[in-house]
Amino acid sequence: MDKTHVREQLKHNGTRLLAILKWTVFSLLSGAAFGLIGALFYRGIGWATTFRQSHYQVLFLLPVGAVVIRFLYHLLRDDKDGGTNLVLSAIHSGDRVPLRMSPLIIISTIFSHLVGASVGREGAALQLGGSIGDNIGRLLKFKERDRQVMVMVGMSGVFSALFGTPIAAAVFSMEVVSVGIMHYAALMPCVLSAFTARAVARYFGAPDARFAIGEIPAFSLEGAWKIALLGVFCGLIAALFCVCLHRGSAFFKGFIKNGYIRALVFGTIVLGLTFLVGDQTYNGAGVDYINACISGDDRPAGFLMKILFTVLSIIAGYKGGEIVPSFFIGASFGCTFGKLFAFSPALCAAVGMGTVFCGVTNCPLSSFLICCELFGFDGGLYFMPAIAFSYLFSGYSGLYSSQRIVFSKYRFNRRKTDDA
Repeated sequence: MDKTHVREQLKHNGTRLLAILKWTVFSLLSGAAFGLIGALFYRGIGWATTFRQSHYQVLFLLPVGAVVIRFLYHLLRDDKDGGTNLVLSAIHSGDRVPLRMSPLIIISTIFSHLVGASVGREGAALQLGGSIGDNIGRLLKFKERDRQVMVMVGMSGVFSALFGTPIAAAVFSMEVVSVGIMHYAALMPCVLSAFTARAVARYFGAPDARFAIGEIPAFSLEGAWKIALLGVFCGLIAALFCVCLHRGSAFFKGFIKNGYIRALVFGTIVLGLTFLVGDQTYNGAGVDYINACISGDDRPAGFLMKILFTVLSIIAGYKGGEIVPSFFIGASFGCTFGKLFAFSPALCAAVGMGTVFCGVTNCPLSSFLICCELFGFDGGLYFMPAIAFSYLFSGYSGLYSSQRIVFSKYRFNRRKTDDA
């Protein structure tokens, strides 16, 4: 063999080993930091939720809470608030994710949960992880592509710490960026970050998220068509949710141009609806209601009420994200569907959570993994078909406008533009 070729081969192998060593070290250290941050954030949201549920008087802050959040963002010169879309844009084009986004999203999300806005926490997780990851990359003078990997590493770490689903967290940050393309170069760093963050978060008191759905029916033709139909309906509901969020926000931003007045008006509407309902079922993330649905105890049209509360809260300007509300919506509809079709309401609630999540994020692989981590791998035969139908029937809707849907959902090896 030519000596020059041998030297080149050794050089390439050395470069690969250095890259592996670099990402191993940075992913482990970053994951530990993200786990600690995620655990503290989890405790903050938990405290806010518990305090609100035992002191209903804080709900009266709903009309002014969004005004306070808007003023805080203005004070720190972040009026446009790109949110999760800015993080995804940073991976696409190398845009900077300001470090000030981290304290902003932490404070505003905890405050949103405290006063009773119908929001989740994944938006905070993605923005927090993306912001810190991007700025670590810039501090260490990483090249642009390496900084983009660091953004995904950060997203995986904090998402895993908060949700307790490290496998799904590692894949989600790679899958959500560009539908139809997986950024496998980030696989090892994201996996190391996600698993390290989960271990650290668990040590500091953030429990693993697990739901017991009881005995899973044997897979049959009857069960297959019912679960496929559930996937179709959940895909359509996911599209409805996204359309209401985007078009509702656009319409009312044009109708009420002053952001402070808009925050006051819609915060007041959320408060009024809360007292009309008579309890806090649709305020906050709604994890207790998700547990109730898995136990077979849902409310008629509960999924529609959650859509309404969440859309109004987001229009008002509250922060936190829409993924946990999408879990609520899916669990509620799935439980109702299971009762109507006499097919395991608990299993249908679990499937509903995963399929609505798939519809709003366009991430079928992450959705399947989340279902398996939350409910166990025994239900995989039901999770996957429903997710496949939801992915198709949700169309090209989605929570994140910066998400690129590169390849068609309906025609093999075609660009999305070919479907026009």
